[in-house]
Amino acid sequence: MMSETTYLLLITVSSIVLLLVLVMRLKIHAFVALLLASTFVGLAAGMPFMELIESLQEGMGNILGFIAIVVGLGAILGKLLEVSGGAEILAQHIISAFGERRTDWALMLTGFIVSIPVFLDVGFIILVPIVYALAKRSGRSLLHFAMPLLAGMAVTHSFIPPTPGPVAVAEILNAPLGWMIGLGIVVGLPAAALAGPVFGRYISRKIKVGPPDFVEFNEEKVLSSRSDFLMILFIIILPLFLILVATTLDMVVGMGELSAENYWVSLFQFLGHPFAALTIATLVAAYFLGIRKGHNAKQLLEFSDKALTPAGLIILITGAGGMYKQILVDSGAGEALAQLFITYNVAPLFMAYILAVIIRIIQGSATVAMITSAGMMAPIIVELDISDPMKALICLAIAAGATILSHVNDSGFWLVKKYLGLTEKETLQSWTVMETIISVSAFVFILLVSLVFI
Repeated sequence: MMSETTYLLLITVSSIVLLLVLVMRLKIHAFVALLLASTFVGLAAGMPFMELIESLQEGMGNILGFIAIVVGLGAILGKLLEVSGGAEILAQHIISAFGERRTDWALMLTGFIVSIPVFLDVGFIILVPIVYALAKRSGRSLLHFAMPLLAGMAVTHSFIPPTPGPVAVAEILNAPLGWMIGLGIVVGLPAAALAGPVFGRYISRKIKVGPPDFVEFNEEKVLSSRSDFLMILFIIILPLFLILVATTLDMVVGMGELSAENYWVSLFQFLGHPFAALTIATLVAAYFLGIRKGHNAKQLLEFSDKALTPAGLIILITGAGGMYKQILVDSGAGEALAQLFITYNVAPLFMAYILAVIIRIIQGSATVAMITSAGMMAPIIVELDISDPMKALICLAIAAGATILSHVNDSGFWLVKKYLGLTEKETLQSWTVMETIISVSAFVFILLVSLVFI
């Protein structure tokens, strides 16, 4: 006779198989697939119908109350950076500061910074003309410059809030964004260095490819002053700085060094909340990158509308991930999974990484892999006594796993192939390997950092 724990574990595994079949074979949208998988778990676990509905509603509402605001503000901030030419200005100044011999390192840093407020695909499309120009002028393979730029963007896209993926995982697992940002930078930058400049120099000697035939070169450059560069850099870093300050104050208060009732502590904790930090940064960007650049209020509204269109899809998928997590918790399936971890002494970091790797490789979407894995890990974290830094590291382990082995079922694979003029084989040898280097090296760094917090 099958025990209740075994039955609930079987339901959990079956729900993942169902999710993958719906997304891959039946081509059902991830939002609907997650909703159906959540419903399957609830019904199979014997939840009363109305209790199931209430859990779905609670799961969606709890996460969207946070995610919708953060993703929405982040999308508007990114759109303002895009339409103002801020990404190009950043790239020009950083490349100039690093010098011609270290252009690949400059591009990695540019990608890392730009992808904080701008979606990876948008940022790459904006900056790839600079890669074309550098390759033409130097005579080097396009990959010498493209790999570092993509590595910097890919790391930020998966590891650093307020990018939607890591924000969603942090909210599902209740990990403070300040710890996510700080530790994400610590493990992300060295991973980007290995996958970008280091691997880029190697693969560019193996694959010689110039700018695609469809590229038309324009010698006109975006002219900008140093003050423009500093303003754009300030706008991007401002919300991260405020969030990190608030997290630091939380630690100080927790140690008893300051009172939580202190006015200045309360003020900076408020300013460092993601809602306030992103609102401030968006308003500053609207003025300096919008109004000061000659855009009127109507144009700013149009920019916001365009920014929120892709953000809406991400918000819905994230909400569905919240439903999946809530059903796992309320049905008891999550508790059964947690008991399995405890019984066999499986380290949460390893399981978080492996789950994300499996789901990512099979169905392709990093966002779906991150949200589904986070939903499964959430009940386990509830059952275990895990500190805030370790929660952040588990989030980063999920992000690392969801980055691995991008191939033909990932839209990013085809984006890179198209804009770099590569064959499928060359894309696998360059982009796919680069993503895998980020995943594996970042996870190794995560394990090393976790030794500090054990």
